[in-house]
Amino acid sequence: MVTIYGAVHLCTAFRAMIMEGDRVIMSVKFKEMLYGGDYNPEQWPREIWQKDMELFNKAGINSATINVFSWAKIQPSEEMYDFSELDDIVDMLTREGKQIVLATSTAALPAWMVKRYPEVARTDYEGRRHKFGQRHNACPNSPVYRHFSRELAARLAERYGSNENVVCWHVNNEYGGECYCENCEKAFRVWLRKKYKTIEALNQAWNLAFWGHTIYDWDEIVLPNALSEGLEGDKTAFAGISIDYMRFNSDSILNNFKAERDAIRQYDKDTPVTTNLMGTFKGLDYFKWAKEMDIVSWDNYPSYDTPWSRTAMSHDLMRGLKDAPFMLMEQTPSQQNWQPYNSLKRPGQMRAQSYQTIAHGADTIQFFQLRRSVGGCEKFHGAVIEHAGSENTRVFREISQLGEELRKAGGTISGSRNKARVGIMFDWDNYWALEYTSGPNKDLMYVDQIFRFYEYFYNKNIAVDMIPVDADLGKYDLVAAPVLYMVKEGVAEALEEYVAAGGTLVTGVMSGIVDQSDNVHLGGYPGPLRKLAGIWAEEIDALAPEQSNEIVFKDGLRGQCNMLCDIIHLEGAKDIAQYGSDFYAGTPAVTENNFGKGCTCYVGTVLSEEALGRVLELMCDRAKITPVIEEETRLEVTKRVTDKEDLYFVINFKDEELPLPKVFGGKKNLLTGSVLTEGEMLKKYDVRIVCCPK
Repeated sequence: MVTIYGAVHLCTAFRAMIMEGDRVIMSVKFKEMLYGGDYNPEQWPREIWQKDMELFNKAGINSATINVFSWAKIQPSEEMYDFSELDDIVDMLTREGKQIVLATSTAALPAWMVKRYPEVARTDYEGRRHKFGQRHNACPNSPVYRHFSRELAARLAERYGSNENVVCWHVNNEYGGECYCENCEKAFRVWLRKKYKTIEALNQAWNLAFWGHTIYDWDEIVLPNALSEGLEGDKTAFAGISIDYMRFNSDSILNNFKAERDAIRQYDKDTPVTTNLMGTFKGLDYFKWAKEMDIVSWDNYPSYDTPWSRTAMSHDLMRGLKDAPFMLMEQTPSQQNWQPYNSLKRPGQMRAQSYQTIAHGADTIQFFQLRRSVGGCEKFHGAVIEHAGSENTRVFREISQLGEELRKAGGTISGSRNKARVGIMFDWDNYWALEYTSGPNKDLMYVDQIFRFYEYFYNKNIAVDMIPVDADLGKYDLVAAPVLYMVKEGVAEALEEYVAAGGTLVTGVMSGIVDQSDNVHLGGYPGPLRKLAGIWAEEIDALAPEQSNEIVFKDGLRGQCNMLCDIIHLEGAKDIAQYGSDFYAGTPAVTENNFGKGCTCYVGTVLSEEALGRVLELMCDRAKITPVIEEETRLEVTKRVTDKEDLYFVINFKDEELPLPKVFGGKKNLLTGSVLTEGEMLKKYDVRIVCCPK
């Protein structure tokens, strides 16, 4: 047996401080690109383990994420811990030279805990206290849960933190969900006291004079579930209360992460700590979370019909959380199990998807799962080793090909960075507030509207950063802030400073409407953005799905719009396009306002793809925004840079063969070492990584 406990930790991943201008960025770099995924040997007899190691070696798997759901096995009772099997798993992986992502196992409660301490289980939106079962099943404000989860994380770090093969700590798993129990209600009141200080300030923030809901004591506050302010679905009678609950819930669960992280840090000061996020998941404020994480990791599970551009946006968002490379913690090698239609990935699709992930900022490729489960709800979720238990499968061959390529090229790619001159604002407070609001149109969804803007830049191969509302805007020549419904303190001033200094801002309908408590900014829409936009809107027309309007550009081109239409008055701005029909025909639909050295474009309606493209093209021309390469192509072309070279990722996601852009002719293909030929054809899912020394 390999002796590893108590050894000096020669960490094979390091955290570095990188200066970019006046900003300090935390960056994590592994000694090699991690290629592996979730491995659950505790679910299998030991005679399988060595066979797994042999297959992993053949596939180029160099890492394993272990101990994700082993709490019940490690701690079979309150008084007992048993690490013997985990010791053997860690020893085996260390002996095999595998890098270990070690999870804390706290995402599902053991049965004894719920039996002995029933208050540790969650209470759902309908007010029902849950029994043992499922996962994500712990009340985030349960003192019992916090005690036992911290204790387990500390014991794991004390035992394994000195193992140099442990390259990353993986806290919990896919945090999410809500709890509406008495513990949470009491904790919510404490959270609100810290935020508002006085009952009077809270009453004003929530506008509780409406419906006579004024409260006079903190103990009168109740959680906004189905038994109180909650309405059908995800609506609420008082958005201010529900938005604050979402903030509180996100903070509460984040405190769970921080508690485990800090417990790990008692024994392991250096190894990076992460938890796996879920892209545009609504429930948690990931920009706030990322500040507490050493490196962002996330799980990418697009459906069979998810546009590749939508997946790219999620990658860019995950990279944008820390403005740094991220980990892909999970993707399926082929088939998922939990979506309505779980199609197989077509030949070459997994490889192309993996390279798209890397192109947009990933420094790892990891799968769920390495061996397919024999039972439970994920038994039909794909794996590196399928139920056949053989290397003679299409999936295994594709995994092996990718593993060999990453072994050769990963060292060049890891640590390289993405650069962009376009920023798109994404904000969870706005996400929650826009979708809680009652009216004007139920079909208005936050992420969909962000994506409509992102898709234009993606199709043009224009690099994009997804940024928070408090980002350093000076990095960008063009900033898009669609549906910036909630304008919090300082945001309008930062945007004015950015535009006045020469920036180009694109915003529009349903922007500048409310403050941080969902109370309307009075004085005409778009509230604090009114001076910046040079317009005011007196009404917002809502169009049903079967309705639309026409817009007419100044040069005579026509387009379509739907869903919402601002009725706009100019206050210094000039119109780019006008409405073509209804009682507001001839009034401004899209405007442009010079402000200082820069410009604000206000899109006062939901434009068709073609019409929005026309507007964004005009703004890109004004801001001198250019694609990654000048040559037009329907291939996805993305760039990562190092001090020594530019790496261009060229991928064909179309259903037809497409020629390699001429600019890459004669350049080196990093994946093969061969010289690329001008005009060579790329089939669907073909990939080229073009290495261009500086």
